[in-house]
Amino acid sequence: MNRAAEFLEEHSLLPGTIDLRQCSLKMAEHMRAGLEGRMIDMPMIPTYLKGIGSVTPGKNAIVIDAGGTNYRTALAAFSPEGCHITGMKVCKMPGTDKPVTWDEFIAFVADSIMPFTGYADVIGFCFSYNADITPDMDGIVHRIDKEVVITGCEEQRIGRSLIAELEKRGVAGKKVVILNDTVAALLGGAVNLDKDQYSDFIGMICGTGLNTCASVATDKIIKLEGDYSGSMLINLESGTYSGMPSTDVDDTVDEHSNNPGEKRMEKMCSGAYIGEVCHTAFRFAAAEDYVSVDTLTKMDAIPHFDGAVVDSLACGHDPFQLFDTEEEMQFSKDVALALFERSARCAAANILAILELNGTGREADKPACVCAEGSLIAKSKYFLPFMEKALAEAAAGPDPRYVKVVLGHDTTLPGSAVAALLNA
Repeated sequence: MNRAAEFLEEHSLLPGTIDLRQCSLKMAEHMRAGLEGRMIDMPMIPTYLKGIGSVTPGKNAIVIDAGGTNYRTALAAFSPEGCHITGMKVCKMPGTDKPVTWDEFIAFVADSIMPFTGYADVIGFCFSYNADITPDMDGIVHRIDKEVVITGCEEQRIGRSLIAELEKRGVAGKKVVILNDTVAALLGGAVNLDKDQYSDFIGMICGTGLNTCASVATDKIIKLEGDYSGSMLINLESGTYSGMPSTDVDDTVDEHSNNPGEKRMEKMCSGAYIGEVCHTAFRFAAAEDYVSVDTLTKMDAIPHFDGAVVDSLACGHDPFQLFDTEEEMQFSKDVALALFERSARCAAANILAILELNGTGREADKPACVCAEGSLIAKSKYFLPFMEKALAEAAAGPDPRYVKVVLGHDTTLPGSAVAALLNA
């Protein structure tokens, strides 16, 4: 056993500690608990949006994407060839440079879509902040964060506020559908795909954070109030899952985070944390003489020890001049690769848990489709290949599940349009 494998085994960080079958079965049980209203960790939030469908050509929707630092608006038009985004405008999210009030934010949103109001009656609004979705597909805001300050936003209804502002301007008859970025990634990623080729569709965001959404039969959503049939899209908030096998390294990362005890799976998988997991592992390694204190000191001086740094180490590169010996460089490469693979196996287990919940992905010629987007899965040299390797392992196992991952790019606006047109 080489030194890296020895260190990884001592701290239970080897990728194989994530047993795909056992981890997916356990996660599926937590999903069922959330659907039944006895949440363990994943809230399993009903979106009240229908499952996957196709938009009739000739339809238009106004689309809005509010999340992070950017705010975007456009008109989405559907033809037999698919969705076409026109007139897109991009600016800073209100509240980024200075605080704004809720009324100022809503007035800004109304201003931004006024040029499109003569072309469509439905508005798909991707709102990537903490909000509860209501049965009429509005959203009740809990908080707005990500360094955006909008005062008085708590408990406001997004769609109702926007419709009232538009009506003050003489624009009546609009319908607003609220959704989040993971749901938009699913609907936007699937918009141009042949739906008949797949047994299921899953949305995955794997970038700064981690989340998934899926279409679930309404008879499994026991906590639903009202009469619903067919299927409904569920926002799993899977980054909050706490049941993955964790280690002393994970516990240390969690302890020093700004939200200890929360989002344990996200802290094992996502782009915001993979750098800190790796950095923390090297702190343990230095204390145990696997790498020198001098090497750790140079690592500590890296301004942003993020996923890109881990990718570089996994490639065997040394852009920060960290290592004095070939042995240390090889150790660091092996550790970085193992941590990427462990992260990817957690994400694969998340996908397999959804297939376990839905009973899908059982046919090789009709796999489940994962519509995935995000900086980690799109930019890392290793994350997606490791995730596909894990999914191939599941396909060859005793209870095979078949999955195809489709990487999307900029799917939020098309996804918002699909949500609005299929559900308004």
